[in-house]
Amino acid sequence: MGKIQSWEVSDAFWERAAPLVPVPERDPNKNYKRKPGGGRKPMPPRQIFEAIMYVLRTGCQWKALPKERFGSPSAIHTHFMHWMRAGFFVTLWRAGLAEYDEMEGIAWSWQSIDGAMVKAPLAQETVGRNPTDRGKKWNQATSVGRRPWCPVIPRRDRSKST
Repeated sequence: MGKIQSWEVSDAFWERAAPLVPVPERDPNKNYKRKPGGGRKPMPPRQIFEAIMYVLRTGCQWKALPKERFGSPSAIHTHFMHWMRAGFFVTLWRAGLAEYDEMEGIAWSWQSIDGAMVKAPLAQETVGRNPTDRGKKWNQATSVGRRPWCPVIPRRDRSKST
């Protein structure tokens, strides 16, 4: 067996993942123009899954997927969203976690979670002011020896003639 790429799915893994893939269903309340089975043949689920793994492993954008290998990037993204709403990835993760627990065992009594939900307290001092606020008028120095500029007439009333 040759070496496979990190986004390619092995046959052994696909045997476990294939039954979890949601089956596309037609909405019974919708009036379709075509008969079931009409039109272009659907993409194989394995190809869709490999394309999703490619995006996750390489970090590329959906539109940057190689069309020659995976087909339409927008179709892959549509399948991804459908599978995500159907709970495919959560189910796959749970199945993998359960299998790992059987093989190696997970020490469920000792788990830790680390995270921060607030801004770093020293970030403002380190980073400084927001660079987009440089042109704002509130902190500009006045001209030397002069009063700050302001119009002689507070506002112009267009209803009165000058």
